[in-house]
Amino acid sequence: MRITCILATLASLAFSLPLHAAKPEKPNILFLLSDDQAWGDYGFMGHEHIKTPVLDQLASESLTFTRGYTPVPLCRPSLATITTGLYPHQHGITGNDPTWGLDGKNKQAKRPELNSKLIEHYNKSPNLMRSLKENGYLTLQTGKWWEGNPIADSGFTHGMTHGDPRRGGRHGDAGLKIGRDGQQPIYDFIKEAGDKPWFIWYGVFLPHTPHNPPKDLLDQYLKVAPTPAVARYWANCEWHDKAIGELIKHLEEINQLKDTVIIYTTDNGWIQKADTPQRYAERSKQTIYEGGVRTPIMISWKDRIEPAMNKQNLATNLDIWPTIAKLTGCSMPDNLSGIDLLDKKAVGARSVIYGEDWAHDMDKAQFPHGSLDGRFIIDGDWKLIAPTKGKAELYNLAQDPWEKNNLAADQQDRVIMLLANLNNWWKP
Repeated sequence: MRITCILATLASLAFSLPLHAAKPEKPNILFLLSDDQAWGDYGFMGHEHIKTPVLDQLASESLTFTRGYTPVPLCRPSLATITTGLYPHQHGITGNDPTWGLDGKNKQAKRPELNSKLIEHYNKSPNLMRSLKENGYLTLQTGKWWEGNPIADSGFTHGMTHGDPRRGGRHGDAGLKIGRDGQQPIYDFIKEAGDKPWFIWYGVFLPHTPHNPPKDLLDQYLKVAPTPAVARYWANCEWHDKAIGELIKHLEEINQLKDTVIIYTTDNGWIQKADTPQRYAERSKQTIYEGGVRTPIMISWKDRIEPAMNKQNLATNLDIWPTIAKLTGCSMPDNLSGIDLLDKKAVGARSVIYGEDWAHDMDKAQFPHGSLDGRFIIDGDWKLIAPTKGKAELYNLAQDPWEKNNLAADQQDRVIMLLANLNNWWKP
C-alpha cells in the first residue's frame, strides 16, 4: 500500500521524469532573479549579439515559459509580488519610495519613517520565506532587498542585507555585492546548512546599473554594439550569466545539483537608451509594454522536471510561490491567484493574465490609487493597455511582439470586451 501511494503521488506530478531516481524529502530551491533585463536579451530568446550560454543551457534543461510576465514593471513592488503572491494593489507596495504620509495628508513626513510603516504593512501579509522556514528550510537573502532587515522583518534565517536607513540601507546595501564580488556568502550558507533543505534568494544586482562590466566583456561588445552605452548593458547581461554559471558549477562540484530546484525570472525589463549611459529607453522599465513586463520564466530539477520550451502558455511571477509550494509541500494562503506551473491542466486552462503600472514614488502609500499609471490584460494573443489617463491601446502579440501597431481604433468591440474583463478583475 505504501509503494502504491508513493507511485500515485509521483504520477500526479505533471512533467515528472523517471520514477526510479531518488527523490530528496525536500528539494533545495535556488531562486535566480535577474534585475533590469529585457525579455529578448538572451541567446535562447534570439538575441543576435548577447551571449548567455549558462542561461541558454538552463533553459534547455528547464520547463521554460517564453511568455512569462511580471505583474508590475518596477523592482520593489515586483519583489513584493513574488514573495507574497499578491498584486501590488493587494500587498500595498506600489512603488520604490514613499513621498507622503500613509494617510495622504502628512506631506512633511520623513521617508525613513514612512518606509518603516510600509515595511510593517508588508509584513502583515504571509510570505514565501516564512512558509519555507516553518517547513524546516534554512533561507538566505542575497542581493536586492527592500523590506527592512530580511531576518528580523521578513522571515529569512540568514541574510546579507542589514536594511538600516541610518547606515545607507534602502534596497539591498551589503547584499548588493553578491555576484559582482563573488558568491562566497552563498557557498558558506550551503556548507552551514548541511543536510537541511535550503532556499536561496539570489537577487543579484545585474545587469542593473552601474553598467561597469569587466574590461574583457566590454571590449567584446564595443565591437558589435551600436553605441558604448548599449555595449555596457550587453556586457552586464553576459556578466550576469557568468555569475549564475559559478553558482551552478559549485552545486555540481558539491553534488547538490540533483537535489536542487532552480527557478529563474526577472523583476522587470530594461531597454538600454542608445545615446544615454545608464538610462532606459521608452517602453521598457516602469511601463507595461512588453519591454517592461515580459520575461522568460524557468523551472529546472535535474531528472525530475521534464524540459520543455513552452512558447504558447502564459506564466507570471505570481506563480512562483504556488509552484514552490507544490514542489516542497510548504503552505500558502488560499487567496493567491497564481498557479502551479508544473500542473499541465492549470497551465493549459489559463488564457488571461493581468498587471498594473505605478509611479516610481508612492504618492499616498495607504491609498495608492493616486499613483496608478495604468493596467493591462493579456487574453491569448491580445493585449489591452488601459492607462489611467489617455486612450486604451490594443496589440496582437503573436503578430506584433514589440507593440508597434495599435489596433484599438479598428477593434473597438474587442477593446470593450477586454476592458470589461480588466475592470471585473480590479477597478480602482
